[in-house]
This record gives sequence, structure tokens and C-alpha cells, in this order.
Amino acid sequence: MADEKPGMRPANPHFSSGPCAKRPGWKLEVLRHAALGRSHRAKIGKSKLKQAIDLTREVLCVPPSHRVAIVPASDTGAVELALWSLLGLRGVDMLVWESFGESWATDAAKQLKLDDCRIIRAEYGGLPRLSDVDTRTRDVVFTWNGTTSGVRVPNADWIATDREGLAICDATSAAFAQPLDFAKLDVITFSWQKALGGEAAHGMLILSPRAVERLESYSPPWPLPKIFQLTKSGKLNEAIFQGETINTPSLLCVEDYLDTLNWAKSIGGLERLFARANDNAAALSEWIARTPWVEHLARDPATRSNTSVCLTITDSEVRARGAEIVARFANALAANLEEEGVAFDIGAHRDAPPGLRVWCGATVETSDIRALTPWLDWAFEREKAALRRAA
Repeated sequence: MADEKPGMRPANPHFSSGPCAKRPGWKLEVLRHAALGRSHRAKIGKSKLKQAIDLTREVLCVPPSHRVAIVPASDTGAVELALWSLLGLRGVDMLVWESFGESWATDAAKQLKLDDCRIIRAEYGGLPRLSDVDTRTRDVVFTWNGTTSGVRVPNADWIATDREGLAICDATSAAFAQPLDFAKLDVITFSWQKALGGEAAHGMLILSPRAVERLESYSPPWPLPKIFQLTKSGKLNEAIFQGETINTPSLLCVEDYLDTLNWAKSIGGLERLFARANDNAAALSEWIARTPWVEHLARDPATRSNTSVCLTITDSEVRARGAEIVARFANALAANLEEEGVAFDIGAHRDAPPGLRVWCGATVETSDIRALTPWLDWAFEREKAALRRAA
């Protein structure tokens, strides 16, 4: 019966795709050593920022050849910094299959007004034909994992090893959950609030030697705001990559990020993070496979995300009522679960097709995914009964 609620509830109902669930066992007291009220330029502030950079390198297995920095404005700030600082020297291919890639393409075409800017698109649920991308002679900008579509690139094999251009990768919902091929990537960005469940407003920027060479040999024709400036007198400002941030960071957020990185180390590092996300996505996929009213938005299993898993409602009776009713139905499912306190913030992104989105990153417990799925069925049956009564 639709009114019979499942007997088990997720211990942690946080399934948002950003900010994401805090790591298991997180308590407010882990922040007790935060350098509150201290300058980020003081010895203690700089040491914590440098520690965050060093731990990022260690846990994410960033090669020694690549530089790592903390930058303003979350992943958005890191991507914008890369676009405004590096693009314009040669043509660029912008890959779009979800909302954030769309934003980067808009910036390149309409804000930077690049003369040679190709936008290669795919609809939600699919991936552009990667063989159409010229990674040898042109720059390329892409999201590794489309947070709002649940579609990721399967690997970096399509990026040329002998490339002349740069590969700029928004990896914010992929870092710490999916293997990143640093040999093929020149710029990698992500934010703390995604796969490790850190706090917002800080971004990470990782640069290959080729990206550094571009920064030191090319000056874009447009003005660069202070928060985008990585060079001084034509040379890379190395201090930024030692923890001397461009603007004032939150040392409370830094402490939280350090806690999540140390937790990741304690459970076995990157491979264990991958395994936890894969286990969570597999548990959700098992439920999808036996559930007739829902399906992955990502059509190809090889390109399905293991973090931001996006779901589309396939029930014929619901879909026959039209797109507006499908959207209302999906919103009602999410509202029911939030009201019951069993799942928060699992509605599809506002720019995505109507549906649900469940975060399956490593800070989520597989037991909570399994406890969630009966509630998804419960909410569906309840809303479908209401739909029939309203007919």
C-alpha cells in the first residue's frame, strides 16, 4: 500500500550533489584546531594552507610535475581563472552535455568572444562524439563528470598525447571518485564540497608543466581581474602554489578540508574512495534494474557517473500526462522524501530534464543507499495514487 512506510531509514539522509554529505563520523569538534581569528598570512595560516595543498597532492596522487593551488570561488572560480588566463592563443573545442559545460561554452563564446570557438554538443543523457574533438592542434575544455546529467567521459584515451593545445578539465564531481589521467590533462579543477564533502567557496587548480608554459609565454588580450592573476612579471607566481592564496580563505573551511583529506588517508586513500563510490552507485543501479518506473538518465552504462547519479521517470502513465506533469511528479517525490527526513535535496538540477539525482560519492554509506530505495518506491506509489485521484 502507498501509505505503508518502509521500516528502515537512512542513517544519514544527505544525498545532495553539492554541497555533499560530510564524511562518516564527522562531528563539529573536528574543527576545534581551526586557526580562527588568525591571518592566513601568519605562520599558522600559511602552514595549514600548505598542508591542504600537500595532502591534496598525496591523496589525489597528483604527479610531482603538476602544481597545486587553492583559488577563490569554488570550482567555478577555478574554471573561470583557467579560461580567462589560458584561452585565446589557438582555437578551442568546448564540449557541452550538461549545464556547467554550457556555462563554460557561453563564457568562451560570449564573454571572451573567441574568434575560433567550436561548441560540440550532446543532449542530456549522452556524450558528444569524442572523435570529433581536435585535441592535437586545439585547446579543449570539458567536464570529466557532468554533475547535472550523470554522464562522464569513460577515460582520456581520446586526448592526443602529442597535443599542441591544452586539455582543460572541470573535474569537480570526479576528483577523488574517478581515475583522472594526469598525463592527458593540463588543467584540472574541483571544489572541496563535492567528493569529500568539504565546505564551499574554495576551488583547487592543478596545472601541468604545459599549462605553466602557456601562462608564462602568453598574455590574453583582455584585462585579468586580480583573483585570476597567476603570474608576476611574466613568470608563474610560485607563492600561490605554496599556500599564499590570492585572496583571504576561510581557515574554518581549510580545517574541515584537512579533516576530510585525513579521513580519506585513514580509510585507504584514493583506491578506497573509488571503491566506496562504485559500491554506492552499484547499489542504486541494482534497484534501478528491478524498478519499472525509473531509469538512468545516462543511456550508455560506460559513461554513467558513480557520483551524481541522475534518474528519469519512465512510467508510461505518468509520462502520458505531459512534460509539465512529469516535472511536478518528480518534484513531489523529492518533497515527500524531504518531509519524511529520509532524503534531502535529491531533485534534478534546475537546468536538467525532470527527475531525481542521488549523490553516491565516497562520503555516503552504501547501507544508506540501500535504505533509501524502498522510500523512493514508497514516494512513487504515493504520488501515483494521488495522480490517479486527481484525474
